[in-house]
Amino acid sequence: MLIKTYIASVGIVLQASFVVAQNNTSKDTITNNALKEVVILSSKKDEIIDKKPLLSLDEFLSKKDNVSLIRRGAYAWEPMINNMAIERTRQTIDGMQVFYACTDKMDPITSYVEMNNLESVEVTSGAQGSHFGPTLGGSIDLKTKKLSFTQDKQFNAQVQTGYESINKQKIAGGNFDFTSKKLYASGSIMFRDADNYKAGGGKEIQYSQFRKLNASGTIGYALNNSNTLEAAIIYDKATDIGYPALPMDVSLAEALITSIKHTYTPTDSWIDKWETKLYYNTITHRMDDTKRPNVVIRMDMPGWTDTYGAYSTLQTTVKDKHHLTGTLNAYYNKSLAEMTMLSSIPGGLDMFAYTWPDVKTTFVGATLKDHWQLDDKQSLMFSGNIGTNTNETSQYGKNQLGIFHNDNSIERTKTRTVGNFAVNYERIDNKWIYGVGIGYGNRAPSVSEGYGYYLFNSGDRYDYIGNPNLKNESSYEGNFFIKYATPAFSTKLSGSIFYLTDYIIGVITPPFNAMTAGGLGVKVYNNLDSATQASINWDFTYKITSDIKLSGGASYNYGKDSDNNTLPFISPFAYRAAVDYRWNDLTTQLSVNGNAIKTNAAKFYGETETPAYAVVNWNANYHFSIGKNSLGLGVGIQNILDTYYSTYADWNKIPNPGRNFFVNLSYKL
Repeated sequence: MLIKTYIASVGIVLQASFVVAQNNTSKDTITNNALKEVVILSSKKDEIIDKKPLLSLDEFLSKKDNVSLIRRGAYAWEPMINNMAIERTRQTIDGMQVFYACTDKMDPITSYVEMNNLESVEVTSGAQGSHFGPTLGGSIDLKTKKLSFTQDKQFNAQVQTGYESINKQKIAGGNFDFTSKKLYASGSIMFRDADNYKAGGGKEIQYSQFRKLNASGTIGYALNNSNTLEAAIIYDKATDIGYPALPMDVSLAEALITSIKHTYTPTDSWIDKWETKLYYNTITHRMDDTKRPNVVIRMDMPGWTDTYGAYSTLQTTVKDKHHLTGTLNAYYNKSLAEMTMLSSIPGGLDMFAYTWPDVKTTFVGATLKDHWQLDDKQSLMFSGNIGTNTNETSQYGKNQLGIFHNDNSIERTKTRTVGNFAVNYERIDNKWIYGVGIGYGNRAPSVSEGYGYYLFNSGDRYDYIGNPNLKNESSYEGNFFIKYATPAFSTKLSGSIFYLTDYIIGVITPPFNAMTAGGLGVKVYNNLDSATQASINWDFTYKITSDIKLSGGASYNYGKDSDNNTLPFISPFAYRAAVDYRWNDLTTQLSVNGNAIKTNAAKFYGETETPAYAVVNWNANYHFSIGKNSLGLGVGIQNILDTYYSTYADWNKIPNPGRNFFVNLSYKL
């Protein structure tokens, strides 16, 4: 087998981020599900959590390769993959489609999962991330905690608590697992309560508070040796959420995510595994400006999404060389959002509009992947996805958009064919691993791009209008990586380039005046001829001794449209370095990360230059044994020098938190 051969030849166990069952898939716990023998190499998730045991999912994602986050406050950051925003990527929870309910993307689905219920995060770059639907930039699948049946009854639990000084954040939670021969169950709960945070120098950032409760549960039952049923639920409720980079806050963000799954794992069959899941989720989101002073026009902006879906995934092996995975996937989503401008004149009339006019989306698709083991040193990965995407809007929505478009050209129902295709080649030569790949992706416009109505963007101060007649956006992709590894030293260089055609972006439309107070005008979503994005990344790890490790890396990104304008949210040159030290049960790390000055700001799209910055952090963790139980203590200082800074991905250049002392306690029963 490829992985085992490499371990034997090099004589080391690689970290999960460097082992490549697929060229550009980063998993925290690497398991090749297509292979009959599972090889678990290491857990990158555990390494990151050890630095700060009660970190948020946003903080965790910020450490992932190819992932960056747009920050509008202290809560619910928007993840980007390869500098591409949510519309060009795909986000799922255990393979389930979950859609945010805020027209300003203030509630990405990553805000509805907590770390104590998370098994791993699978980030797949580019077209290979199309397992559950089409994508251009890649995909994020949040995999919640998985249990297995045990011959003897087993019970594990832990309670956790923490405190952070920068925003007086109080954290409390816990989880439990129970397993037996026929039944397993798990549950988790996490509560966070934070005040306004302070930036470097002690400046308080108003409207940055939040309060959040997350609870989840899973129960599984073995029907027989080959068939199991599992039911799962996640409930998340956040209230009083401030967004200092935006003109409005959020009074409520609430999610209910449910599923039931059947798994068939025969012992003597051509089927390795067959998993089928039915799911339903509903999101409620309410934007609120009642706590903001001096608002010219008060607004009420609630939004809702409901999603029903199912998928069925079958895995099989042909001649011990072709590890095949086939998936049928379907979902139905309803997105509705409203905007009411409240009159300040006694007896005056309020103004009402549907910002998402009851848009219904139906997707049906199929995916096939083949991991072809050519020999002990070489492999090919083929993946393909094709589906149909149907949007239907209300008559009211059609009438609204008819103001900006030729009413006769707007169809209430529009069906598009979408899909992906990717091929990746990998080879191992002694201490070297390298690979190259190509891909193609094709996507339909998002609900906002196709049907959004007067969506105010506080970054460039334009109102955005959807366009149902947009063409599908396509991407042609190339990628590579090369890695060298010995027991003491490893280094990796990787890169990718995306050429996007019919690039979807808002274009200034002069005849129309701004509707929002302080706005500059109106932009209607249109297709540009093309855009190009590229990135190159380098990282290394050097074990100076068995207890001291040095690591670091750097990255550079590029993005231009067909008119030679820099694209928004393209990272400048970035770097990072860390030294880790271990002594018995004590681990500690000193790290630095930063960006160079962003001189190539996307001024055409409303961006401004961002100064260079560097941030120094320190943490330490120690585990105490208390009989059969254990107590974990984590302490640390983030932004030791209390630097005042903003990054290229901080909306409206809101500053980041200043010096933050944190302490975390975890008691395992």
